[in-house]
Amino acid sequence: MKKLKIGVFGAHRGCHLAHNFKMLGCEIVALCDFIDRRREKAAKELGDGIVQYSDFDSFIEHDMDAVILANFFHEHAPYAIKCFEKGLHVFSECISNGTMAEGIELVKAFEKSNSVYMLAENYPQMIFNREMKRICDSGTLGKILYAEGEYNHPVDPMDTSFLSDYNYFERHWRNYLPRTYYITHSLGPVMRATGATPKKVTAFAMFEANKSDFPTARRVGDLAASVMTQNDDGSVFRITGCAAYGAHHNAYRICGTEGQIENIRGMGDKIMLRYNSWSKPEGAEETNLYDPEWNDKDEELIMKSGHGGGDYITARMFIECINEGKQPEHPFDIYSAVAMSSVAILSHRSMLEGGKPYDIPDFRDEKWCEMYKNDRLTPFYGTDGSEPTLPCSSKPCEPTEKQLRMFREMVVEK
Repeated sequence: MKKLKIGVFGAHRGCHLAHNFKMLGCEIVALCDFIDRRREKAAKELGDGIVQYSDFDSFIEHDMDAVILANFFHEHAPYAIKCFEKGLHVFSECISNGTMAEGIELVKAFEKSNSVYMLAENYPQMIFNREMKRICDSGTLGKILYAEGEYNHPVDPMDTSFLSDYNYFERHWRNYLPRTYYITHSLGPVMRATGATPKKVTAFAMFEANKSDFPTARRVGDLAASVMTQNDDGSVFRITGCAAYGAHHNAYRICGTEGQIENIRGMGDKIMLRYNSWSKPEGAEETNLYDPEWNDKDEELIMKSGHGGGDYITARMFIECINEGKQPEHPFDIYSAVAMSSVAILSHRSMLEGGKPYDIPDFRDEKWCEMYKNDRLTPFYGTDGSEPTLPCSSKPCEPTEKQLRMFREMVVEK
């Protein structure tokens, strides 16, 4: 079988992902990043022979089969489109598009191409989420009615090493990140387990601006958002984007007519599976607390990977799709990806408008394309210096002068 040649755009996160492709027998041939020190550090870590680029247009002229897009969170779509035009396969981190108009453009460019596109969403492949999908697929929970997904990731405000790696200048996207936007870690796992796709969304914010003395340039005072979706199968999801209340956890729960399954907060990978006493499967207990198993031929390699093994498994899925000439399954395909991005974007607007419901478009339908083709509202600064056109927080929130000074001294200049 042909050894795939992979290019990496975005040196920091891209370097972590590239190691998984190397474990799978791929060759990392090119690396692009606009920041010299990050690119050079990643190239050294990934090994000899990698050609470095600081310009994306030159980078995609390199002889390769696929590109890992690990650049800024909200800026994947324009680069994915350029890859499609070159016939390159795309492995795209996080949300697929930062604006509604980009979602349309991404889908249309993909449909003209022969490229494989995969959303590199890794949380559905964590061991407990794989187990939840297995149980859902067994049918023993009955009809799925409701699911919860929480990605809660508070950060020590004095952890300047983290800030220097992930939040290293004042207009960085993380300083303007609405709580609903970083949504695929909470939404992706329940979409995969249930097979459902959101069709309507509403959201509310939880605001608590912190004025303590710590280094920050963040303009978002919301600590979390509660997002609810009505789905194409009639079920309801309650999810967060990236929340920041105490304490850290990734928590998921799926409820059907006959039972429910969840991973237990604060108990590692443990699963709680419960059934109605009158309709539990033959030979099953009413209450089952257990540690799930991988049951995967690559378990040894999975355990060496990041994000609970999810990085390796998503890379493996992408390679399989390329080799077999097929697109990924729901929710990693492009239509699922733009649906998740639409939930991220439109739930923030709902939050700004007191919970107003928004329909989630299907960009295979021209009526939705016509509605959103010029919608480029964004809470982020562009790399071209363009300013935000949408508030990033449910209420105004500005860092104090002392917080900004500390940020400049302890993070930017560190």
